[in-house]
Amino acid sequence: MPTSPERNRRRVNVRTPEVMERVQAEVADHYQSSIVEKVRARGGIVSIGNTTVRLAKQFGFCYGVERAIDLAYASRRVFPDNRVFLIGEIIHNPEVNRQLEEMNIVSLPWKAMDAQYDELDEDDVVIVPAFGAPLSFMDKVESRGCQIVDTTCGDVMKVWKRVRSFAKDGITSIIHGKADHEETRATASRAAGESGQGHYLIVLTLDDIDYVCRYIEEGGDAGAFHERFSATSMSEGFDPDIHLVHVGVANQTTMLKSETEEIQRRVREAIIKRDGSDSNFSVFDTICGATQERQDALFDLLKEPLDLLLVVGGYNSSNTTHLVEIGEKELPTFFIRSASCLVSLEEIIHYDIHRKEEVSDYSLSLAGDSPILVGITAGASCPSNLIEDTILKIFELRGIGPDLVRAA
Repeated sequence: MPTSPERNRRRVNVRTPEVMERVQAEVADHYQSSIVEKVRARGGIVSIGNTTVRLAKQFGFCYGVERAIDLAYASRRVFPDNRVFLIGEIIHNPEVNRQLEEMNIVSLPWKAMDAQYDELDEDDVVIVPAFGAPLSFMDKVESRGCQIVDTTCGDVMKVWKRVRSFAKDGITSIIHGKADHEETRATASRAAGESGQGHYLIVLTLDDIDYVCRYIEEGGDAGAFHERFSATSMSEGFDPDIHLVHVGVANQTTMLKSETEEIQRRVREAIIKRDGSDSNFSVFDTICGATQERQDALFDLLKEPLDLLLVVGGYNSSNTTHLVEIGEKELPTFFIRSASCLVSLEEIIHYDIHRKEEVSDYSLSLAGDSPILVGITAGASCPSNLIEDTILKIFELRGIGPDLVRAA
């Protein structure tokens, strides 16, 4: 009987009570904020003079992220003298990853295995990030005899369970996600199935899924289909004439909820038009709860009067990017990695998600003596200390010192 690719790893448990007590105190010292907790307790609003800051009701670290960071810190405490490695980044936040680097936790490449993986041995500890890792990476680490600390988010593993079941049943997984994202690569490897005979197709946009749906309904040129989607977006041997007969939709857990739901609707409709029923369509809601909560909380925040919105987080964070997409449809929105991006009363350095680069724009909203309302939210990988820094910087640029903010 074949073994599951998720079994028989040399996993180690670092969550002993004495270790976790120390670790959680250290993590709290690095990332928590008394100011943020105080503002949250009073309804998410802090107002001094003519300057008001409103926080979304849900933002920042989720349970899965907190757990991953705790386990990474614990790994170093339990193995103080071992080499400790991390596949890629623990989460998509530069501040957190910088802290791990200072703890001498070495990041391994995740897009392609290089010679560093061949140099691993049984005394080494390898941390699997919250996104998970493709099976090929897990097999490689296991073959080197490494001790594995797995921080993969439970919501991600739920998706894996679903796409593995699709593969066993001969169902092709249509995965809504970014083909070059760590989580999507890990999910795709599970969608290929234990025998490697499963199939998947990764789609990102509604244009992508409209193309797929036309093919489902009308057929088409398989060669043109392969030109439309890159090799990394399809399983090996993918044939749209065969593998789009019975399909199931899954997703990268941090995608925009409304867009994933629309993709599900369009695929189901295409299957019904082709077959007369949806019997060849399968679906499972795999958007993570924290992602939904943060998106829903931002929609609620946007019902309030705001002059501008600041979204704080790592520029390569998928769930944070989707918060920016939501915000910029309603008002001036700036995607900043930290308070240092607020250069002056007028200049804000931020990441343009369309140009995919950091730019410097000017906001007259922060200047002058007129009343201002600033909204703040953050993705699930952003620590509260960065939110505190942002709050303090806004008031500083308005001539209000930190003592007044703390006393407010």
